[in-house]
Amino acid sequence: SGKSSYYSAGFDNREKRTLANPHSLYNIASISKLYIAAATAKLVERKSLDLDQKLSDLIPEVQGKIENADQITLKMLLKHRSGIPEFIYDPNFENDPDNSYLTTAAVIFGKPADFSPDSKYAYSNTNYLLIGEILDRTLGYSHHDFITDEILLPLGLTNTFNLYTDVDSNAVMSGYYKGYEPDLKPVNYTRPGGSMIATAEDVGTFLRALIDGTLFNSEEQAIYTTIYEYEHTVWLNGYTSIARYHSDIDAVIVQFVNTSSNELFWLKLERTYNRIVLAV
Repeated sequence: SGKSSYYSAGFDNREKRTLANPHSLYNIASISKLYIAAATAKLVERKSLDLDQKLSDLIPEVQGKIENADQITLKMLLKHRSGIPEFIYDPNFENDPDNSYLTTAAVIFGKPADFSPDSKYAYSNTNYLLIGEILDRTLGYSHHDFITDEILLPLGLTNTFNLYTDVDSNAVMSGYYKGYEPDLKPVNYTRPGGSMIATAEDVGTFLRALIDGTLFNSEEQAIYTTIYEYEHTVWLNGYTSIARYHSDIDAVIVQFVNTSSNELFWLKLERTYNRIVLAV
């Protein structure tokens, strides 16, 4: 129908007792991967990249440091089928915003692959960390600027930002981990595929455009369909989210929660989300 509805409950900032606002900016974390996948689809359509290119050709420095780099393709990275280990949980990983992407990736250099390339699926943030590096090298400038120019501006997404430092922090919703008092909002996460800030409305608009052909030409749409999904979930310290398209009711639903905890907490989130779907 084209109608939009917004609902909020609870607190934005617990200490100040400010109520949650459905139009606040929010750390969308791994939903950022949809924007990176979309940007990659555009560059593949323009022949700047090829889905069959090997990681060792795209980033020669990782040859001999990431197992199977000469067999892993760009498409496998995009689809989380590379077998490259996750960097986020490595004890040597430090969230230093000033580190280069490869400095961050180096924490998994020399580690055995989780599985042989394309033999199965396993979500790994390292895939999109490396794609960020590939995009920057291909473009000759930051993929953040490409996303702004090719996705955000054409869709009028004026409340979507590539980095936390691009926004007034007062406009961003606070984030909390259950049982831990401090506000986690100031943690500045800059790694590709997890850095973006947006409103629920902008994420909904983007997701709709990703699906209905507004964002892509037909060739780009066909490419995107082969590399990534049309939904994403987020589980980050302080933030949990679900953004999905439901074709049976032709609705995009975005649920932002500024609290995170254990798996039982996630089950509660899914139950709440399912109630929203039934109410639409």
